Amino acid sequence: MKSKVTLLVALLCLGLNSFAQNEDECRSKLSIFHEYVKAKNYNAAYEPWMDVRTKCPKFNNAIHIDGEKILNYKIENSTGAEKTAYINDLLKLYDEKLVNFPSKAKEGEVLADKAQLMYDNRKELGLSDLEVYNAFDLAFTKDKENFKSPKGLYTYFSLMVDLYDAGEKSAQDLFNKYDDVVEKVDAEVENYSEDLNKLIEKEEAGTALTSKEEKYKRYYSSYLDAYDKIGGSINSKLGERANCENLIPLYTKDFEAHKTDAVWLQRAAGKMSEKDCTSDPLFFKLVNAYHGLNPSASSAYYLGILKDKEGKPSEALKYYEQALGLETDSYKKAKLYSKVADKLKGKGSYSKARSYYREALKLNPSNGRPYLQIASMYAASANDCGDSAFNKRAVFWLAADEAAKAGNVDPTLKSHAAQSATSYRAKAPQKSDIFSEGNAGATINIGCWIGSSVKVPSI
Repeated sequence: MKSKVTLLVALLCLGLNSFAQNEDECRSKLSIFHEYVKAKNYNAAYEPWMDVRTKCPKFNNAIHIDGEKILNYKIENSTGAEKTAYINDLLKLYDEKLVNFPSKAKEGEVLADKAQLMYDNRKELGLSDLEVYNAFDLAFTKDKENFKSPKGLYTYFSLMVDLYDAGEKSAQDLFNKYDDVVEKVDAEVENYSEDLNKLIEKEEAGTALTSKEEKYKRYYSSYLDAYDKIGGSINSKLGERANCENLIPLYTKDFEAHKTDAVWLQRAAGKMSEKDCTSDPLFFKLVNAYHGLNPSASSAYYLGILKDKEGKPSEALKYYEQALGLETDSYKKAKLYSKVADKLKGKGSYSKARSYYREALKLNPSNGRPYLQIASMYAASANDCGDSAFNKRAVFWLAADEAAKAGNVDPTLKSHAAQSATSYRAKAPQKSDIFSEGNAGATINIGCWIGSSVKVPSI
């Protein structure tokens, strides 16, 4: 018995000693491959990395962070069967990350990265569009919260459109997925906008951002720019597939089955509003059914649209105001203010529209679009709001200032805002005009609905 215990202790000590030696070896080789990766010498990093990955799979998350870089390099610099093997190994590495480091791996993010790799290399892997779509769908349905990749979201929807065109998905599948993805994009834009708004408000209060805050500002801005681009791409990809000719028969056919489904009614009414199918009687049925089930900001807004269609703008405005009163989310309320302002602007109610645009800016200061809309109303009113030829053109300075503000707060509008501001300044008085007028540095009061002043530049 004593000899058995002695043998067991010896084996245990041997095992512990072996484990310690193995761990020391892994630590040494991890340091080696990490230094190679930092130097971008991925070929030299491969062997020690594979050794650590095999012997100590849970040792350090660098196995997966650096491993992804190593395998991506190998994929880019290989062909044929060798390339396919590296692609499959990277797919395997993603799975290992979820198993070995679950606290550091966000499932939706990892599965989306895996699906994107499958899409980018679908020919090498021999995958169909449906197989790749299902990989994205797994990421979206299992962990939508952490499926944040703008590129991944676009690819996911793009595949749905391709499957619809090939007859493998129905029109209802297509429109449902469009709503799913657009709602996700909108949610991410809201999150990043809220974070960016805090920094913009700090700057506007006259407090300089720290270097860390400047870094975050660039980070938030880059994501907002990416989501803005893919939002436009998603709508372009959907194209004419979601026109009134397709929407009305589909929603008419399905109305009875879904007339008590608030989500379906909201999405159907929203799509018909977005595609300007609001003159069809079906829109009336959808809106009233939705409002009866779930009186909300959205349903009140749609009722306002109906009143506008009936030629009752004052009643429409009451519903729009009701919608604003019902909305409690600041980001969504800002969007509503902008939508109502757009309608007022379209009717020529510039003063009222400006007040709504300014309310939108208070709630979401990182969205520069209201500034551009105010600028365009100023420009359109130049002939009516100046009391002399010079002062009429001076209104364009106000328009340029508003346009410039859009680019200062909204990364998605920087280029467009700069072009607009330049265009407005070109229409404003030039140096020769100021010299002839002899009013450099003077303040000009602009009348009518604008009710503002502008200082003539010095020459």
